[in-house]
Amino acid sequence: MIQKTLIIIGVLFILIGLLYPFLRDIGLGRLPGDIIIKKENSSFYFPIVTCILISLVISLILMFFKK
Repeated sequence: MIQKTLIIIGVLFILIGLLYPFLRDIGLGRLPGDIIIKKENSSFYFPIVTCILISLVISLILMFFKK
């Protein structure tokens, strides 16, 4: 069972990697609620809303395959 889950996660990572240029164009990674702090010599970026959205999508996909 764990092997099947790891294979599914690996395939999802491959798909996300292939689709990343298109996802970036539609705004994924720069959603409202993502934390961006820019100072003179540095910047900090934490995409919290994007992480939550991706987590929900992955959870739904895994629930679908579990049934």
